[in-house]
Amino acid sequence: MPSDRYLKAMNGIHRGLLKVSGGRLGWTAADMPVLELTTTGRRTGTPRSVMLTSPHQDGDLIVVVASKGGEDTHPAWFLNLCEKPQVVVTLQGAPGLVMRARVASAGERERLWPIVTAKHANYAGYQEKTDREIPLVLLEPADAAVDDPGGPSGPEPLSG
Repeated sequence: MPSDRYLKAMNGIHRGLLKVSGGRLGWTAADMPVLELTTTGRRTGTPRSVMLTSPHQDGDLIVVVASKGGEDTHPAWFLNLCEKPQVVVTLQGAPGLVMRARVASAGERERLWPIVTAKHANYAGYQEKTDREIPLVLLEPADAAVDDPGGPSGPEPLSG
């Protein structure tokens, strides 16, 4: 399993590639679109950004997987959006979009997990490495844009 240090280093390298290429390179990885997810830090209240792959998109709905490479703990970005589900999502060539994040319901996960793992078997391998259920996070357009993602006027925290 990749360590936190490794994952952070890879995220930094990914950001560097985007920067030096002027945004031309780095928007796909492992045959998946890459997005930048900006959450609000649950302890600091400051914006925290991470580059993530999206194994499934359906219209305005974007699916990301809180796998952390199959580690037994959830990734920090997941814990942040559980506290403050209003996030900003940046896709290739587009301005940041204010979106609402939520964990897929049991029924949604039952439908989506086979789609995700059929195209990207690494996620099934990550699930086999851990006892925790790896969450599928659904990113959906927010009803109203705000300047501060997850700020005081943001949506109620997710349970979980």
